[in-house]
Parts: sequence; C-alpha cells; structure tokens
Amino acid sequence: MSRQIIVGNWKMNGTTRDSKALVQAISGGVKAEGPDVVICPPFTQLSLAASQLEGTSVRLGAQDCHKAASGAYTGDISPAMLTDLGVSHVILGHSERRQGHGELDETVREKAVAAAKAGLTPVVCIGETEDQRESGDHFDVLGWQIKGSLPDDFSGILAYEPIWAIGTGRAATTEEIAETMVFLRQELVRQFAENGKKVRILYGGSVNNENAASILSIPEVAGALVGGASLKPDAFLSIIHAASAS
Repeated sequence: MSRQIIVGNWKMNGTTRDSKALVQAISGGVKAEGPDVVICPPFTQLSLAASQLEGTSVRLGAQDCHKAASGAYTGDISPAMLTDLGVSHVILGHSERRQGHGELDETVREKAVAAAKAGLTPVVCIGETEDQRESGDHFDVLGWQIKGSLPDDFSGILAYEPIWAIGTGRAATTEEIAETMVFLRQELVRQFAENGKKVRILYGGSVNNENAASILSIPEVAGALVGGASLKPDAFLSIIHAASAS
C-alpha cells in the first residue's frame, strides 16, 4: 500500500506572522516515516512558506490556478508561476470555487491539463450537495463530475468532499464514505481502465483529530483533504499521525 497523503487547505486565512508560526509548527512535527504532507496557504503566503519548508519533507500546494501559462488575466495565477515558487500540488474544482465562482467541470478539466503540463500534481475535488444525496442522485452526480473534470490521461489525485460536510462539523459516516469510495474506484476504472486503478482518492469534509483515524482506515481512502483543522497545528499533526498509524 502506498503512503497516504494529508493535504491542508488554509483557504482565505493567513497573515505573514500567523503563517510563519503555522508552517514552523507543522513542519517541526512531521515525521519522515509518516504520510506525505502538503500545505496549501493562500497565494500571498506561498513564497514565505516555500522558504520555510526548505529541507523538510512537507510539500507546498496552492489553492487554484488558471488554465493559461500567461496573459491578460487580471488577478489570476498561472501554473508556471506556482512551479516557479516551488509549488508541487494544486487544488482544483473545490466546491467553493464551483459554487462561489461558477466554475464548470470543463473549466476544472482545462486547469488540470494546464497544471499537469507545468509539472504540478492536480488535486481535483468533486462532491454532491445534501439534496443530491437525499434524492439518491449522488452517484450520478459524482460520475458526471469525474467524466467532466478529469482529463483522459489524468494521473493526479481525486478528492471526494460531500458539499454538505464542508465546514459544518458533520463528516459523512464511515459507511457512507466506504460505499462512496467503492463507487469512485469502480467509476475511475470504468472510465480510465488501468489508469483508474492508480488514482489516489482522498476524503475531505470536516475531517478532524477525532474522526481522522476511522476515516483513514477505510479501504480506498488514500488520505485526507483537511480544511479548518489544518489551521490548528496540534489538530493537523494529530490527523497526520493518524495516517501514519493507519
């Protein structure tokens, strides 16, 4: 079994002082024999984080990128700009981008292609709303998101985040996660054949230090995409250590 990966998504949080302290606390507590660890600060703190992570095993990620390498796109960041800063991973298609910025599956797919071309590992997010799950349409929704958001030669990471669990403190049950993970793997294999067996699948959505061990022990869960808890060093390190134990 390959090493699990824990990705911390800081979202729109982190002044210079806070970010410096957080990076130091996390990198100082990560053990080399543990899981792969990626932290994703806001764009404004990437340079600072990159300098602090030199010589550590913690990798640097970003929270989004544009599909173009450069150009007249005010306020956007290109994949090449991220690699220039030492970024190795990039989160794409998070529900907060899809819902708050109107990003479509096609947009996410184009970004994933551009990210991979620049040498980044795309972490592509998918997930259903509460209404879609309650109506029984969630597997159809997830299947279409995979088909629309992942390029044919996708070799990145898939992150399953039920929208109704993000930031609510209400994680999906282990039974719900296990059932969904089986479906996602089957769907990846159906759509991408052998390549679909290699894609790592993360779970995200109110992962914390109390539920991490049970979530990370579920078959097919290759790690976690962590939101709020990644801003608390003790909680985030506890999740990382739970991955080591699993």
